[in-house]
Amino acid sequence: MGLDQSNRYADLSLKEEDLIKNNGHMLCAYRMKPKEGFGDYLSTAAHFAAESSTGTNVEVCTTDDFTKGVDALVYEIDEANELMKIAYPVELFDRNMKDGRAMIVSFLTLSIGNNQGMGDVEYAKMVDFYVPPPFLRLFDGPNRNIVDMWRVLGRDLTNGGMVVGTIIKPKLGLRPRPFADACYQFWLGGDFIKNDEPQGNQVFAPTREIIPMIVDAMKRAQDETGEAKLFSANITADDPFEMIHRGEYILEEFGEFGDHVAFLVDGYVGGPTAITTSRRYFPNQFLHYHRAGHGAVTSPQAKRGYTAFVHTKMSRMQGSSGIHTGTMGYGKMEGEPGDRLITYMLERDSADGPYF
Repeated sequence: MGLDQSNRYADLSLKEEDLIKNNGHMLCAYRMKPKEGFGDYLSTAAHFAAESSTGTNVEVCTTDDFTKGVDALVYEIDEANELMKIAYPVELFDRNMKDGRAMIVSFLTLSIGNNQGMGDVEYAKMVDFYVPPPFLRLFDGPNRNIVDMWRVLGRDLTNGGMVVGTIIKPKLGLRPRPFADACYQFWLGGDFIKNDEPQGNQVFAPTREIIPMIVDAMKRAQDETGEAKLFSANITADDPFEMIHRGEYILEEFGEFGDHVAFLVDGYVGGPTAITTSRRYFPNQFLHYHRAGHGAVTSPQAKRGYTAFVHTKMSRMQGSSGIHTGTMGYGKMEGEPGDRLITYMLERDSADGPYF
């Protein structure tokens, strides 16, 4: 039996509408199950909130009244449905030194950090979260969206319709000439081609060789069809400076058609640093968030981590213009019917999530 911290890290008298009205807390909803043989639901939830904010599994003698004022608090539980909600004071989250901006890294560190490995928790998965508008404005958010694609394509800016795109397959193994030829053939009828997530600077398809061929294919297709074409280039790398180098090279090669280029970043494996690097250094490019690997935590089979809906919300806060939504379990990839909420959130000015 662990230390019961529910007197400090839980306050079930708090009302969600008041927390939202006061703009002082990020609210997180989790599906959580305590491990058998430890504390009850409330004490486990309180330990979870403590570990996610100012506490740990023992009393700390350096705690003062100010520290207690920024405790994360459990404000709602529903043990029958394995639901707990925690309010995190916005003061807890790290801010940039250079500009005071907020960061997803800090949000993840607290809300999905050490609590994912706690010994008294069987599992806990974030299913939704709420950010108060004043704090939300401290995140970068997207600088480009579908309207910018419509503008390049010469479409109506209110409802420019579907952008028809594809990924050249096989996703690995094509040399520069066959890849560029396939791009040209598709662009004779389609609008948009994107790199797949592993395509980059392979030894059999060097970026400095393949990009000029893609530029040439785009120009020829545009001349033949009289229509603008789009290409999404993968600039993901371990090193942010490598990403910048790739992006600058690609834009230089596309020249006058630089606004026809989107940048693809593997946001799950590359993390918030990769997304933020692209968003801040290339604010004029449509930023496509590829979510390869996300199933490790978002899968319906995974009891820990966060859902695909939460993942998408975070991607938008970081600055991505678009993200895969999946096919709700009808395509080759796993998914849930509830994933339709992702598409609603992306396409509509206002959309309700599972809890917020």
